[in-house]
Amino acid sequence: MNSGYVLRQNGSKFTLRNKKSIFTFLKEEAMSDNQKPIPYYLIEKKNILNLILFTAFFALVFINIYSPFGSDRWFDLTKIEFFTFSSLVILLGVLVVVISRVLMYLVSKKRVITMLQFFLWIAAEIFAMALFYALFEKFALHDKREFIYLIKISAQSTALVLLLPYSVSWLYLSWRDKKEQIRILAEGSSTPDMIPFYDDRSVLKFSVKRDGLLYLEASENYITICYLNKGKVSKYLLRATMKKLEENFAGTNIIRCHRSYMVNFDKVKVIRKEKDGLKLELDNPDIIDIPLSKTYLNNIMQNFAKFSET
Repeated sequence: MNSGYVLRQNGSKFTLRNKKSIFTFLKEEAMSDNQKPIPYYLIEKKNILNLILFTAFFALVFINIYSPFGSDRWFDLTKIEFFTFSSLVILLGVLVVVISRVLMYLVSKKRVITMLQFFLWIAAEIFAMALFYALFEKFALHDKREFIYLIKISAQSTALVLLLPYSVSWLYLSWRDKKEQIRILAEGSSTPDMIPFYDDRSVLKFSVKRDGLLYLEASENYITICYLNKGKVSKYLLRATMKKLEENFAGTNIIRCHRSYMVNFDKVKVIRKEKDGLKLELDNPDIIDIPLSKTYLNNIMQNFAKFSET
């Protein structure tokens, strides 16, 4: 009698020896969504700016059509005067989003932001903006209702003002990102000069032209692939380890130069010594200098010498 356990998925059969193996398998198969990093396109400068502008436009239309809190009765104003006044109020409120997204961008440069942290961040944005509008109505407009009640109704309207444009923006950016990935993968299947990237399950996730790859940066269990896309610096987040990629690229011009970095040596222009250590300067002015640690110095110098001979 076979005491093993069988797990079927999409027509495939996996034989596991015990229950512990099943739980381990499922744990590895399904990483908790709230621990996944947010997509990189959510923290790109251009997309952040577009989100702020779109949110401000949506909020302006929302307050003039829906008139939350009875805003159209705040003062005895004409439609044009109310539009001007509401625009100023909206712009002041959107400052909360501006400050929040700038902080998010700065934080993302130093650490990975997970989905759970991202949703909590949005909740904090809603609360901060709701608090602003509640204070405005209480003290600027002298509303006599309870302050807690004002925060409650303000939070409801603010949630609509923020979540609707956020959702539309996220859907659009996700669609655009998937479309770009399909294009890159399609090119990779027909062009021998493409570099394939596989995730930790050996599934092909991304391909890029060899002369377009700039560097790889590790952060926990993820790799940020920095590359050129139509002349602009772009990034793609891949679940993989630096050790695995180093093995895959052994003998190529994609070289480990630091605990957290690999670099396309074809793109290295200068090796420079600074107070905080050695740096690799790439041929693209928009790219940060890549650190070079002593551990990988000999490997880099050997490649540098090889290129000098050729």
